[in-house]
Amino acid sequence: MELVDLLREATSVVGFTGAGVSTESGIPDFRSPGGVWTRFDPRDFEFDRYVEDREVRVRSWEMRREFFATPFAPNPAHVAFARLEQAGRSPGVVTQNIDGLHQEAGSRNVVELHGTARRVMCIGDAPTLGQPDGCGWEMPHEWAMAQVDAGDPDPHCPICGGLVKSATVSFGQRLFPGVVDAAADLARSADLLVVAGSSLQVYPAAGLPLEALAAGASLVIVNDEETPFDDMAVLVVRGRAGEVLGAAVEAL
Repeated sequence: MELVDLLREATSVVGFTGAGVSTESGIPDFRSPGGVWTRFDPRDFEFDRYVEDREVRVRSWEMRREFFATPFAPNPAHVAFARLEQAGRSPGVVTQNIDGLHQEAGSRNVVELHGTARRVMCIGDAPTLGQPDGCGWEMPHEWAMAQVDAGDPDPHCPICGGLVKSATVSFGQRLFPGVVDAAADLARSADLLVVAGSSLQVYPAAGLPLEALAAGASLVIVNDEETPFDDMAVLVVRGRAGEVLGAAVEAL
């Protein structure tokens, strides 16, 4: 069966997107040539190092500035999921990406498993065990950039004086409360789960197809490379998510 037919027959299409969708918008994968790991020490992405080392925090804001330095915009994959939601054919999308492009494309219900680079948050004075322990203050990421530009390379929370961090999940940091449950609930609500641009290697995110399949959904995988779940899918499409999904939703 073709993708267009599966989308036409489905009444509850849930998207699950990974790094491959972001790279189509010009955002380098962390591991790829030109990705941030080629210019920054990967250990600097560990939560405990961020908490303990001021220089790590200073470098992290340099990295965030670089992340947003090149303009990027939603691609046809983001637009496709947004159009399905707007048409009442999708309850939302789950993403491993931190760029906020699903919302920019028009999706309203987006579960961001790894947080968002578009906001910053207080994580408290000395959080332990990978658990942010801030006062609840948060702002758009431009706030932190303004503080750095004003001469403070390591901005702190203006409310309680705690450390400020991008509202993303670092290595060794616990996922934000409720996010896995929200993602699983969304996956279980699907009659068609469309995985796009994800290798399905990283857990707990990679467990979402199992949640959807157990609830009776069909699985479609759109990815450049093989995944461990290809044999469970009713359709596997090798290709770029934007090209494949954009054309399929347009054909609806």
